Amino acid sequence: MTIKVIRGNPTPEELAAALAVVRARAAALAAVPAGTPRPASAWSDPGRIAQQRIPAPSPSAWSRTYWPS
Repeated sequence: MTIKVIRGNPTPEELAAALAVVRARAAALAAVPAGTPRPASAWSDPGRIAQQRIPAPSPSAWSRTYWPS
């Protein structure tokens, strides 16, 4: 495996930390038995966006439709 720094000038400590994360992730994936289904990602779950009730109609309701209060 080759890792190449495209931009920036990381310190040796920053590069070692990034490499440790990549290697830990690779080791975790290698430890999973073949054929084991991976859990679905919550990233595409529409339920995570609408976790609160829709605000009641009012002049300022439009500003509360997305941002949590």
